[in-house]
Amino acid sequence: MTSVLLELRGATRRYVVGEQEIGALRGVDLAICAGEMVALVGASGSGKSTLMNVLGCLDRVSEGSYCVKGQDVSRLSPDELAALRRAHFGFVFQRYNLLPQLSALANVEIPAIYAGREARQRHDRARALLGQLGLGARADHRPSQLSGGQQQRVSIARALMNGGEVILADEPTGALDSETGREMMALLLDLNRLGHTLVIATHDHAVASFAHRIVELADGRIVADRQAPRDVTEPKRQETKVIEATSGISQPTIGGATMAAVPPEQPALKSFLADAASWSRFTEAAQMAVVALLSHRLRTALTLLGVVIGIVSVVSMVAVGEAAQRKIQEDMKEFTTDTIQIFPGQDFGDPDAAHIQTLTTLDVEALEEQEYIREASPVLTQSTLLRHRSISGSATVHGVDANYFEMVGTPIELGASFTRNDVLRQAQVVVIDANVKKRFFGSSSPIGKSLYVGKAPYVVIGVTGKKPGVAAMGGSRLIVWVPYTNAAARLLGRSYLDSILVSIREGESPQAVEDRLTPLLQKRHRIKDFVVWNLAENFRAGASLFETTSLLLAAIGIISLTVSGIGVMNIMLVSVTERAREIGVRIAVGARQSDIRRQFLIEAIFVCLLGATMGVIFSYGVCWIANHFLSSQWEMRVSLSAILAALASATATGVVFGYVPARNAARLDPVEALARD
Repeated sequence: MTSVLLELRGATRRYVVGEQEIGALRGVDLAICAGEMVALVGASGSGKSTLMNVLGCLDRVSEGSYCVKGQDVSRLSPDELAALRRAHFGFVFQRYNLLPQLSALANVEIPAIYAGREARQRHDRARALLGQLGLGARADHRPSQLSGGQQQRVSIARALMNGGEVILADEPTGALDSETGREMMALLLDLNRLGHTLVIATHDHAVASFAHRIVELADGRIVADRQAPRDVTEPKRQETKVIEATSGISQPTIGGATMAAVPPEQPALKSFLADAASWSRFTEAAQMAVVALLSHRLRTALTLLGVVIGIVSVVSMVAVGEAAQRKIQEDMKEFTTDTIQIFPGQDFGDPDAAHIQTLTTLDVEALEEQEYIREASPVLTQSTLLRHRSISGSATVHGVDANYFEMVGTPIELGASFTRNDVLRQAQVVVIDANVKKRFFGSSSPIGKSLYVGKAPYVVIGVTGKKPGVAAMGGSRLIVWVPYTNAAARLLGRSYLDSILVSIREGESPQAVEDRLTPLLQKRHRIKDFVVWNLAENFRAGASLFETTSLLLAAIGIISLTVSGIGVMNIMLVSVTERAREIGVRIAVGARQSDIRRQFLIEAIFVCLLGATMGVIFSYGVCWIANHFLSSQWEMRVSLSAILAALASATATGVVFGYVPARNAARLDPVEALARD
């Protein structure tokens, strides 16, 4: 006795359209045995398509039950339903529903990919199926290169790929001419003889007459279920001839050739993360994603453009920030940051600072006695007139101690600086900078020559180099240095100081030294009438400001990348809408939700990574162009950290902004998706 394969009991399917509820199926009872060929007939809107979708596990009943081999499918999860479709069902659609970007061979292979077959195994089986259906020479052709009958044969081969125990054919001859339609019916009859259970939905009673049973529907109800007459003339066979198989449906013979047995499906993995860990399935999804992207080149190019702009923004902004930090570090090398300067005045900008005369050489001596101070130098400053022969010019003269040049790190390029003895005897010697040498002495050596500073002649004993120290930043100004004792007694005629330069001992923190010497001087003066300028802390504050600016620039780049990510999401959402039918086909042939989700996620991530790669390449060009116009001291570079940041940002963009479209694609209703144009 033939066992019941598919059974519906009291099956009702209702749809809600707006505020109206429509009953597509109403209390349907139907049992289909293994090996039967059943035709579903009825007018449009009678419920044929809904019944076919329920039988193929593409749709669920609202009420009642549907069992496949005694198993109630109403409680199965979407992935379990997908496994059921892969194991038992094959679909032959009226409009073929072949993926246009794939060859006939690749279309046939799709169900086996989702079933986890090995590549070699499915290639051989798909090529064998196409060969037995008369399409061996057309296996590498795309659907657009095939006739309607050939496309329908590819659809049948796809239905047989995983065995096709039950073949559901929706108007299989509806889009074919009469002759091709007869050939298609001959092929379906041959498959039924081999043991395949066939369910055909048709409005053509001539096609229905070839079935074992004719089930007629009207208004969602079965109004007739009768045996078909047996005196029907079979359709003419041309290229296909069936030889009865003796070993069951796993090894059918068509055209005299035995097809390879259907290998068992690999066990389905339990979760998306575990599924993603399957390398073979991941590579298959990646290949399908690449094919899909290449088949829509313009859309992919526009998506890439947005990502490239975002990545170039991020990398370029990071490069600008790093260039600024390098410039600061190079500038800091020109200064000695282990020095502190003390000025008169209660704070910077004190209007009474010029009248405060409490800084003296006694303060210098007191500071030198502290264990955290290495050296200290008085500093007197005055603008004066320089004159050599007929050349004159306004300059700044600094009266300093003999250790001053070493403290500030100012090199002596020619000659030597004055000595401690010169300071003690108030010697009229002067050290000049490069600007003074150029203006007054040209290319000749100034050492030993006389230079009037104010009204007194001084002997030039040294010339500083071009790398200025803390107090020697003059730019294009003229600067000279004389012993502070000489400046106090002969040039300025005063004993109070304009500032004190302090050099701290190695290992001491500039901030800690500032905190210790402030109360010392305050105690000596009985009032805080001085201000301490900590060069190192000021540099750190400047560096911190540049770091903040760099972060701001990077944030601007990230905003640009985020905008491009939103563009990726929008285009992917449009892609889901445009490819709804493709998604429906993949679900119908056994794709899990995780398979669909993974493919769209891979597409988004692949586009973003490719955009990141192109963006990094373009960033090199941007930096090269920028460096061409910038000074040599301001060099933009694409660092490894910027490249890694770009790749990480692109991956995150693909995942974050690709997830919603991928989830929407995975959640598409297959019936609705297949119905879209």
